[in-house]
Amino acid sequence: MMSSENRSQFSVSCSSVSEKARAKINLALHVTGQRPDGYHLLDMLVTFADHGDRLDFMRSPADAFTLSGRFGEVLAGDGGTNLVLKARDLLRGAIGPLAFPVSIHLEKNLPVASGIGGGSADAAATLRGLMRLWGTTLSAETLAALALKLGADVPMCLESRPLIARGIGEELEPVPELPAFAMVLANPLKGVSTPEVFRRLATKNNPALSLTPSRPQAADWLAAIAATRNDLEPPARELVPEIAAMAAMLQARGALLTRMSGSGATCFGIFASMTSAEDAAAALHDARSDWYFQATETVSGGA
Repeated sequence: MMSSENRSQFSVSCSSVSEKARAKINLALHVTGQRPDGYHLLDMLVTFADHGDRLDFMRSPADAFTLSGRFGEVLAGDGGTNLVLKARDLLRGAIGPLAFPVSIHLEKNLPVASGIGGGSADAAATLRGLMRLWGTTLSAETLAALALKLGADVPMCLESRPLIARGIGEELEPVPELPAFAMVLANPLKGVSTPEVFRRLATKNNPALSLTPSRPQAADWLAAIAATRNDLEPPARELVPEIAAMAAMLQARGALLTRMSGSGATCFGIFASMTSAEDAAAALHDARSDWYFQATETVSGGA
């Protein structure tokens, strides 16, 4: 017979859910045009890192939201505009009476506004976690529409697997052949304005993304990725000179390929192994303890 203590532990565990919000890495980002409404058309090769934020959801007498983690304080004054709360409210509106009050805790491990989709990943994890907690599902079309209302990056973060994204980010195509990569993420903890990066973009009608790795091995994918671009990196380097310094530091520590992710200022370096990535991250942290360095591994397309 189950004791009252065990019963209470059992009920608590059944009324709580955790979700990982993986960092989104733009391995390539081509700006191919601009719509009449001002949105830029993009071709992106995207993957996701093991490292990220964590969200915990629990049934609660009233809605609550708490923060922790290295970058939690940065969001502390953002209660009204936080994408987690927007995702909760949007999903609740779609679900109705089943959506009982919840306590949400966000462990913010990723730098804020850093080009690796932290807020979008948090919003996507909120949609996934609350659907589980509230015991409901939505059609793929309804869920995709909700995600897009939250931001152009949220649909791809909802997938959290390697993919090619086109349009403004809503046209998604899985890339099951993409291997996992050992990686170091680097950020100078200095903000970069995405609108200003786009304003400084010299050409907005650049060649589309074309990926033709000869074989599915990591070395072939590295060569294929090296032949692509991030069209936002040159204007971002003008705004934040530290981006060039970080790329040089990653290369000096043995990175096989370095590039900026998204609109910056996070850069990534791909390494031959997790051991070399971890060694590089430790050495870089020793050199610049005021910056952010994180060794991680990306998910594979076949996972």
